[in-house]
Amino acid sequence: MDVDEENTVSASVADSSTVGADDQNVVPAIDTISLQPVQPIVAPPITTPAVPSIAPLPAVHLPVPRPLAPLPVRPPIVRPPLAQNGDPRTSDSDSDEDESGSGHAAAGESLEYEISEESRIVRERQEKAMQELLIKRRAAALAVPTNDGAVRARLRRLGEPITLFGEKEMERRDRLRMLMAKLDSEGQLERLMKAHEDEEAAASAPTEVEEDIQYPFYTEGSQALLEARKEIAKYSILKSALRLHRARRKQDDPDEDLDAEIDWTLKQAASLVLDCSEIGDDRPLSGCSFSHDGKMLATCALSGVAKLWSVPEVKKVSTLKGHTERATDVAFSPTGYHLATASADRTARLCNTEGSVQRTFEGHLDRLARIAFHPSGKYLGTASYDKTWRLWDPWCEQSTN
Repeated sequence: MDVDEENTVSASVADSSTVGADDQNVVPAIDTISLQPVQPIVAPPITTPAVPSIAPLPAVHLPVPRPLAPLPVRPPIVRPPLAQNGDPRTSDSDSDEDESGSGHAAAGESLEYEISEESRIVRERQEKAMQELLIKRRAAALAVPTNDGAVRARLRRLGEPITLFGEKEMERRDRLRMLMAKLDSEGQLERLMKAHEDEEAAASAPTEVEEDIQYPFYTEGSQALLEARKEIAKYSILKSALRLHRARRKQDDPDEDLDAEIDWTLKQAASLVLDCSEIGDDRPLSGCSFSHDGKMLATCALSGVAKLWSVPEVKKVSTLKGHTERATDVAFSPTGYHLATASADRTARLCNTEGSVQRTFEGHLDRLARIAFHPSGKYLGTASYDKTWRLWDPWCEQSTN
C-alpha cells in the first residue's frame, strides 16, 4: 500500500514536470490523474540509554573557627568648648538660634569618629583665622587715643613696652588697638577697666605747679660783637643796594635775555676741560681756595700741611706748617693775600703767602670743621664740632662772641 502511494505521488510529480515543459497539455494531464490522500508519517520513538548512578561524595568535616577577640573601644574625642566671645559660629543673622539644635546634634555625632591629623590641622587653622577676624572687627570698633603720649601711657598701664625698635606713632597706636581687642576677646575686661580707671585717675589728679623760671631768650654779647654787627650791617646794606640796582636795570633793559644768558653759561660749562693735574700731598686733600685775583690756589691735607700753588702753572710756591693734627679747611682772604686754616687740633691759624703764621685762634672745645672770611675781609668765622661757631677779628686775635 505504501509503495503504491509513493508511486502515485512520483507519477504526479512527473506529470507536473511534463506540464511545465509543454504548456498546451497542462489541463488534460491534470484531469487524467486522480489524487490520493497522504497518510501522516510517524517518527519512531527514541529510547534513552540508562545512565548508571554516581556514588555519593564522602562527608568533609570543616574545622570550627575560633571566636575573634573584641575590638578595643576607643574613647570619644571631646573638643574643648570655645570661648563665648571667640565662638566661630557667632553670626548677626536670626538663624543662629534655629541652627543651635542641629549644631549640638552634629557635635554629638562627631564625637563617635576620630578625625585625621590633616583635618585637625585644617580645622585649627580655620578657627585661628576666624578668631583673628573677630579680633580685628573688635579692634576696629574700639576707641583708641590719637595722642601719642596717651597711647604710651595706656601701654605702660597695660604692662606692655611703650615703644618698639623702629616703631612709629601710627604703628604704636595699631599695636595698642590689637592688644585691647585681644584682652577683650580673652575676657580680661577687669584688667582693661583697671587700666582705664588708672588713666582717668591720673588725668583728674591735680598737677603740681612748677616754679616759673625766667630764662633769657638771647645770649648776651660783648661790646666788640655789637660793633662788629654794626659794621657787617653797613656793609650788607651797601651791597644789597648795589644788587637791587643791577636787578632793576636788568629788568628795565629790553635787550636783556635771561634764556640767552643761561644758554651761554651752559656752553661755557660744556667747554671746560682738564688743563693740568698735580699731586697735592701724600695724604688726601681736605680743602682748597682761590685768591681774590685768581692767581694763587691754597690747599690743605690730612697731614696738617697747607700749600700754595701758582695758577695756571700749578707750581708750589710755599708750604704752611704748624698744625699738630689734620687740617680740615682753608680759606683765602677776599681782600688780600692772607689765608686761614682750620685743624682738628681745635685751633685756627692766619698765615701770609710766604708761609709765616700771623695769628693763632684758640677757644673751641672740639675739632674745627670749617673756616671762612666775611666778604668785607674784616672778620673770620670758624665752626666746630662742639656745636658752636665763633666770629674773630683776624687783626687783633680776639673773639667777638
